[in-house]
Amino acid sequence: GPVQSQIQFPSGYGSLPPNYSAPSGHYSQVPSKAAASHLDNQYRASYYPDYYSAPAQNLMTPSVGSSVLNAQESQQSYNKTPHTGGPRDGPVPGAISSASYLPVSAQQSYPAFENHYSPSVSSAIASQGFPFNSDHYAMPVVSGAMYPNVSYPSVAAGAVYGQTFTSQSLPSAGQFKETSAFSSQSAPVPHSLQQHVPVGYNTAVSTMAPAQPVQGRSLTGSVAKVNNQINTGGTVSPQPVHSVSHNVPFTKPGAGTSASSAVISSVRSPAPSLSSQPSSSPSVKQSPELPLQEGMQYGGYVNNQASSAPAPLSSSSDDEEEDEEDEEAALDSSSTTSSASPVLNNYDALEGGGYPDTRSVTSSPVPAPSVPQTSKASKPFGYGYPALQPGYQNATPPTPVQPSNPGHHPGFQHYPQQYPGVNQLSTSLGGLSLQHSQQPESLRPVNLTHDRNILPVSSVPAPVPNLNSDLRKLNCSPDSFRCTLTNIPQTQALLNKAKLPLGLLLHPFRDLTQLPVITSSTIVRCRSCRTYINPFVSFIDQRRWKCNLCYRVNDVPEEFMYNPLTRSYGEPHKRPEVQNSTVEFIASSDYMLRPPQPAVYLFVLDVSHNAVEAGYLTIVCQSLLENLDKLPGDSRTRIGFITFDSTVQFYNLQEGLSQPQMLIVSDIDDIFLPTPDSLLVNLHESKELIKDLLNALPNMFTNTRETHSALGPALQAAFKLMSPTGGRISVFQTQLPSLGAGLLHSREDPNQRSSTKVVQHLGPATDFYKKLALDCSGQQTAVDLFLLSSQYSDLASLACMSKYSAGCIYYYPSFHRSHNPAQAEKLQKDLKRYLTRKIGFEAVMRIRCTKGLSIHTFHGNFFVRSTDLLSLANVNPDAGFAVQMSIEESLTDTSLVCFQTALLYTSSKGERRIRVHTLCLPVVSSLADVYAGADVQAVVCLLANMAVDRSVSSSLADARDALVNAVVDSLAAYMSTASNLQQSMLIAPNSLKLFPLYILALLKQKAFRTGTSTRLDDRVYAMCQMKSQPLVHLMKMIHPNLYRIDKLTDESTIHVNDRVVPQPPLQKLSAEKLTREGAFLMDCGSIFYIWIGKNCDSNFIKDVLGYPNYASVPQKMTQLPEVDALSSERTRSFISWLRDSRPLSPVLQVIKDENPAKTDFFQHLIEDRTEAAFSYYEFLLNIQQQVCK
Repeated sequence: GPVQSQIQFPSGYGSLPPNYSAPSGHYSQVPSKAAASHLDNQYRASYYPDYYSAPAQNLMTPSVGSSVLNAQESQQSYNKTPHTGGPRDGPVPGAISSASYLPVSAQQSYPAFENHYSPSVSSAIASQGFPFNSDHYAMPVVSGAMYPNVSYPSVAAGAVYGQTFTSQSLPSAGQFKETSAFSSQSAPVPHSLQQHVPVGYNTAVSTMAPAQPVQGRSLTGSVAKVNNQINTGGTVSPQPVHSVSHNVPFTKPGAGTSASSAVISSVRSPAPSLSSQPSSSPSVKQSPELPLQEGMQYGGYVNNQASSAPAPLSSSSDDEEEDEEDEEAALDSSSTTSSASPVLNNYDALEGGGYPDTRSVTSSPVPAPSVPQTSKASKPFGYGYPALQPGYQNATPPTPVQPSNPGHHPGFQHYPQQYPGVNQLSTSLGGLSLQHSQQPESLRPVNLTHDRNILPVSSVPAPVPNLNSDLRKLNCSPDSFRCTLTNIPQTQALLNKAKLPLGLLLHPFRDLTQLPVITSSTIVRCRSCRTYINPFVSFIDQRRWKCNLCYRVNDVPEEFMYNPLTRSYGEPHKRPEVQNSTVEFIASSDYMLRPPQPAVYLFVLDVSHNAVEAGYLTIVCQSLLENLDKLPGDSRTRIGFITFDSTVQFYNLQEGLSQPQMLIVSDIDDIFLPTPDSLLVNLHESKELIKDLLNALPNMFTNTRETHSALGPALQAAFKLMSPTGGRISVFQTQLPSLGAGLLHSREDPNQRSSTKVVQHLGPATDFYKKLALDCSGQQTAVDLFLLSSQYSDLASLACMSKYSAGCIYYYPSFHRSHNPAQAEKLQKDLKRYLTRKIGFEAVMRIRCTKGLSIHTFHGNFFVRSTDLLSLANVNPDAGFAVQMSIEESLTDTSLVCFQTALLYTSSKGERRIRVHTLCLPVVSSLADVYAGADVQAVVCLLANMAVDRSVSSSLADARDALVNAVVDSLAAYMSTASNLQQSMLIAPNSLKLFPLYILALLKQKAFRTGTSTRLDDRVYAMCQMKSQPLVHLMKMIHPNLYRIDKLTDESTIHVNDRVVPQPPLQKLSAEKLTREGAFLMDCGSIFYIWIGKNCDSNFIKDVLGYPNYASVPQKMTQLPEVDALSSERTRSFISWLRDSRPLSPVLQVIKDENPAKTDFFQHLIEDRTEAAFSYYEFLLNIQQQVCK
């Protein structure tokens, strides 16, 4: 029957008002604790809310009564919640008012909202309405969430960081006994993927009109032949009434010659109709106090492809199950596919499913394995890791071998081995337990209020997992794959006690200087969970290996016995797949649903009056001309152009024309393609026509008076044009869309930019752009947005086109080619990187983890197809992702856990490739070990992603509260376990000493700050960056690096490519470090500020800036001259080194005291007090008060 997702939504936090006194002034930067939860577990999931508001639900239990907290519930809450005290009945007032710290004011309790919000919310709402359900009150329906939302399998009851919710989430069996401070949400599994839902799960039943049939794979395992036609709804007639062809193209015709009044047919495909029916399932038990709520299909769309057929709720045969699990490995080529199952672009079948138990409710059981299974209980996973060759099990101590043979590790024998004894195991694991060894540096207590100089001299390194040297060398680079906890807690209860989030930070497609590429025809994978063979598997003997994720024993294929590098046979442990944790496989046709498509690039350009005035067309066209030959692709690469104002203009660039031909469609209410076959042309065959068009475009619209922008119709046309092949759409927009589908109205109130209270309109105003993005994603098309605006453009709505299609967003506020040269220079540099960087098409990414761990939240730009599968129409090397994890089963039987991400994509050269990263981490049983392995930067980045979702689903104030509570809870938990610490001090382990500083920096970042004038688009863009930036770049945005550069020396330098690079120490982000005699460089990630003191040495000004004195330095200086002086060489070398470390080249801006940009510079000095925010020291005192209550 239909299924419901069982979800409970967040509560706030409870605490009494602290008796805090500080210098007088108004503070709103640091949020207060919210009201207390009525739940009974002090380590509840609710402390750190999950993601956005969930889709509207039908509550399956009686509505909440008028009394939100009864006396008994509140009594339990206060007895067990760590930050409460005092009276036991009734809601606890907030600790500190959100609007002000001084004077302290009581926060209004949640029951006060009872009359405004109904406790239950109807599910009969428009697509993408994600109401926020709370134990205390129900938020009104939001017209659209900003980020994808699909729910995932639940975290165990009691999880600190909440249930299985996300930016995108799947419902889980089991009860939730907690709530989450970061809001929850849920939407059921896409209909075509329901064979992945485990037995006992509930899923919503939806109906969708079948689209075009797809021919299934043959019995021999050949590539599925796909009917790739697009439902055009009819043939477009070339009658002149619909379009006007101009052979004299480079002047835009008047309205009288370009009109089209009616269109015979639209190419648009109708949206599928969806229905959900509530029903209870006997497989899920329900607590009387928990509402069982109906899942709603993701935003009203299921896979949302132009050609897709819904899969049946249950498979009709074992063949579909085999297809899900084994198709990509081509292990069972005899498997067939039911006619009802295949869907176009269903890459879930290609990359393979998860564990065998995550299947359809009616699926047949897994066939018995052909090799004997090893008992996990009797032979723990860690036994495959002696101190010699990882993956070989030995009964005797390793035999010393000369280190000159790095490929062969000591002790390897070509025979089955017994499992090692306990003593050998603990030795081989490198002493994972820290309880009986010397206290590591990461656990050294740090008195935060006393030790003021906690910032390291150089950048903070990633912590090294406590593994033996062999495993450590084989482990994945933290630049690609990083975990918030490098020591994984053994149980969910232990994770709850630590009050730290468990999650992964991924940078899967980043540029690598060395990448092993495997061209073997055999890709060895686990037959059960589909894990790719990796350095952390165990070889039982030459012929069998044990999976490090599900522990199944697999056969070693005959081909794998031969090592192409050493040209030897019989040494599978020396294969590159087992020697490298990051590898790339050249995939066979079994990993393709259709032949690789050519690289297709479509540019959609705003040519309204506003756009022409800004002057961006010149820069875009010039950049394209310079990089046309560098666009990634092969001889099949195709390119096209669309321009728009109040009409939409197409360009016929077909080979044989003497000049480009403009075709204008003015009927924007029913857009169509005038000549579908000649608008996307082969780049090499039509290169001269393309160059002619790019040279002419900047001057074609010089005298335009069109002020309107028909962005929506232009995007609809772009979608129709790209649907057959997929590819990349690059949209350049300069104003609010004002005509046709997707038109928007200004929602920003400039008077509210400095508000310390509610920040509104962080979510989209319409679901048009989200629906369009989902359609694009279904056709393997990504949309990248370049917003160059001098006024409000509703980025919260426009950003959806990129978020849900796996695109990227670039934002240039106050852009003007001549008036704002810094932004013009940034656009030029960004375009060079954008046009030339590598790109992957038709990508999917799956994350697997050791049995017992589960994924419950993804963050980034993508569409979620199932619990662990992300759909990425495009993937680029600058995109980062975050994943929240939970511990579903105790890890007591294993000493190591592994995570593996597999990215399947088509290269620009038409090759199908799979990039695999594998990370191995130790399991620990003590709280001290968990804190010792905390990665503070990864924790902060994951919390930043969570806070963005919380801001959109609930409110900015709630997100800020949760960030502060993350610090309070973790430090309180740490101090409560260390009995020898004085409770009057604020103590943190060395591994977390920067945690409060980073959270304060996050609160003062544009995304989350209050009380400081912040444009709505600026705030939304900062949130978009939080969700899509890799960790290394995100940390520079959160906490910039400050260096003094007027006294660079050769004492501490590094040598990079025959270049000597000075390494000045990091400075605190405080004005007390700035001296009038000095010059300082601040690295904010996307911009460099050079601040020059009034009394700066004239020699430095002359040698580095090229001016005789301070007064002569201009206000808008963005480049350093090449002066033949040692100080100039050192400074430029250092700045070049910083620039080379990131993909997008930052803009440089020289700041003087009277420079208007000085305000931006000083806002980044996060340790200083401002009118609306605490200083770092005051923030610590506030944290201490809450911790020590």
